[in-house]
Amino acid sequence: MAQIQTTDNTSHKLTDDEQIARPDIERIANIQIGNLKLDDCPNLLVFPRDLNHYGDDISEGHILELQGDQIITGNIMGFIGVNNTQIDIRSRFAKEDGNDYFLHYMLQKVFAINLFDIKHTTDKEQVFDFLLYLFPYFLQKALGQGLYKKYRRFEYNDANIRGPIDVSRHIRQNIPFRGTVAYSTREHSYDNEVTQLVRHTIEYINTKAHGAHILSNNKETKETVSQIVMATQTYNVRERQKVINQNLRPVRHPYFSAYTELQKICLQILRHESLKYGQEKDKVYGILFDGAWLWEEYLDTILKTEGFKHPENKKQKGGFRMFQDDKEDESISKNNRRLYPDFYKDDFILDAKYKHLNSGVGREDLYQVVTYMYCKSAKHGGYLYPDEGSGQCHKYQLDGYKGHIHLLPFKVPQDSENYSKFVESIEKEEENIKDEIRKKDSP
Repeated sequence: MAQIQTTDNTSHKLTDDEQIARPDIERIANIQIGNLKLDDCPNLLVFPRDLNHYGDDISEGHILELQGDQIITGNIMGFIGVNNTQIDIRSRFAKEDGNDYFLHYMLQKVFAINLFDIKHTTDKEQVFDFLLYLFPYFLQKALGQGLYKKYRRFEYNDANIRGPIDVSRHIRQNIPFRGTVAYSTREHSYDNEVTQLVRHTIEYINTKAHGAHILSNNKETKETVSQIVMATQTYNVRERQKVINQNLRPVRHPYFSAYTELQKICLQILRHESLKYGQEKDKVYGILFDGAWLWEEYLDTILKTEGFKHPENKKQKGGFRMFQDDKEDESISKNNRRLYPDFYKDDFILDAKYKHLNSGVGREDLYQVVTYMYCKSAKHGGYLYPDEGSGQCHKYQLDGYKGHIHLLPFKVPQDSENYSKFVESIEKEEENIKDEIRKKDSP
């Protein structure tokens, strides 16, 4: 088995021993994520599932590129495998001993999960066990839209006729006549194949180490688990494969859109048992995170306490107009010209950048923030990016209306001896960044 370890935004030269994995690597190399049909890869989970969640060009990026003997990575991190080849893409802040404290800390903050084993691993069993920790996040997100219900056909045999009579079943069950009639109804029900799938997943997780803790980690998780259990009174453990087969077609419902993701992760968890005992040839499996998206979502957990808004371009939530009047927006651009910075409040525009910025800000990135500042009448704009510790905060004054551009490196702790020490250090850095933003008007 070939196990290849690399980091994001870097190049890795294949060793002689790793060359044997080249055919497997070629199956996933140089392919835009947007062209990767995720429904054809049921054992590959990519975050965010909506590849243009904030209007970014995630779908145009690659999982990795293969140029000669060089594997070149971008912002994608995580685990991915094909056949007997497993590739571990850590964050560029990972320690040499394999501990990727920064990646796991961001995951813990964004998905509100507690990881018992934070050592990065490419072991296939451990990769999919990680899904167990993600399950409560998707469960709460789906139940936030309400308990899934749909029409189901129910068969009855009693004297209270409420639907069309089933003649053949009536003859079979009620001759000689007993005073009852066989009929069927079509009713809205919370007990359906989707909620049954979730129930089977809950019961499966309960059989695993730490499973009880995962499902009772907080009040919200306990409540959502209880809702599913109460709704699925017909649960039968022996019908698990039947329920899986009923859920192979993704949920398509505008009101219950979050159930599509929940259904996907449930299937991955439940089908893991079959994956362990025989790999499907040429099938891709793993969990991948777009570093730019994860960094942005992590910053949201910090900046929202400072009053920053985090608009969603794809869903057209939040943001602000370029022109004062809606009619002017429409007449000049025919595209409802609304602006969606990564983060903003009345006097500050912030752009989240996962890439290196110590060598300077790109022209397009600079023009974009200045445009946002002008349209919002904000005196301050800036870039917040993760840094190994070499960068310093800088403040630059614009000509014209005298606004300021800030470079704000977020110093990721590099020398922590364990995860607890890392958490202590990074929480201090979070406060340091908040302080830098608060003192924006100081000389």
